[in-house]
Amino acid sequence: MNRSRTTLPVLVVLAALLVPSSWLVGGHPASASPGTTVDSVLVTGKGEVSGTPDTLVVDFAVETSASTVSEALDSATSAATRMRSALVRAGMATADLQTSNMGISPTRNDDEVVTGYTVSQGLTAKVRNLPQAGTLMSAAIAAGGDAARLNGVSFVIEDDAALLAEARRKAFADARRKAELYAREAGRSLGRVVKVSEQTPSDGGPGEPYRFMAADSEVPVEPGRQQLAVSITVEWAFQPLQ
Repeated sequence: MNRSRTTLPVLVVLAALLVPSSWLVGGHPASASPGTTVDSVLVTGKGEVSGTPDTLVVDFAVETSASTVSEALDSATSAATRMRSALVRAGMATADLQTSNMGISPTRNDDEVVTGYTVSQGLTAKVRNLPQAGTLMSAAIAAGGDAARLNGVSFVIEDDAALLAEARRKAFADARRKAELYAREAGRSLGRVVKVSEQTPSDGGPGEPYRFMAADSEVPVEPGRQQLAVSITVEWAFQPLQ
């Protein structure tokens, strides 16, 4: 019992000596190497802008069936060639036309016996003259005849550099507003920017509609207005406490 009473104080003293000095500074851990930690605020900001699409991507296709692969392939190739020629005659550049999604599949009857073959060929067209888009689409479909297919269209903004620059400015301003709010609530002031990172700019989806009907065509074209969005993360250091 005497040994226990004399050993306890010694153990307490040793424990106190082993406590890191960093935990004795203001009741919080101090940096082992001063200057390596940053007293900062980390926020995200988002900027959105909208613009009128300048390009229409049209996903054409042809589909033909015949009793042999050769016949079906010849019919599909002929229809695709007619569609391509119609687009070129209407003013499209060959560089904006691309063959895609080619396939051959058998057709079967109820007894699973092969009765023929179906060939499909895709033709993607980038239409840059939007007022003529409807006319071009109608011409291509007419040239393809019953084999022609229209799988879908999508509008894009290819010349988006100026819009993305504006979205980035808005995203940074949004981040700064948030950081200043947090700094005020914390009784601090913002200092230098420590880090900026940007997520991949995205298509924010359609905005307000902007419509027109292509001249001399039954195909309506409505490009609308498209949104572009930029998200960034910014870290500001706080000014040192006075």
